[in-house]
Amino acid sequence: MILEAAPLQVRAGMSEAFESAFREAQAIISSMPGYRSHELQRCIEREGHYLLLVRWDSVADHEEGFRKSPQYQQWKKLLHHFYDPFPMVLHYSQVPVGREEIR
Repeated sequence: MILEAAPLQVRAGMSEAFESAFREAQAIISSMPGYRSHELQRCIEREGHYLLLVRWDSVADHEEGFRKSPQYQQWKKLLHHFYDPFPMVLHYSQVPVGREEIR
């Protein structure tokens, strides 16, 4: 499993509209092959800052499956006009760490 992390900066005054559009858009991403789960976090300290976390089976499920799908065009239409600047999306894999190693 991989974790997609996208820090999102929403244009000033558009947070409420963005959250509404995201509620609709999340049905698109959650229907994609390789999708596991997602969460959208709103920043407490900075207005308009969000963090989108999506868990996928693989990077290919995100980059090839989702981003090259017809459904991605609808995702873009719903959400991309809210961002300024456009987000830098990165993928992460979990680092196995035992409890005894964390001190």
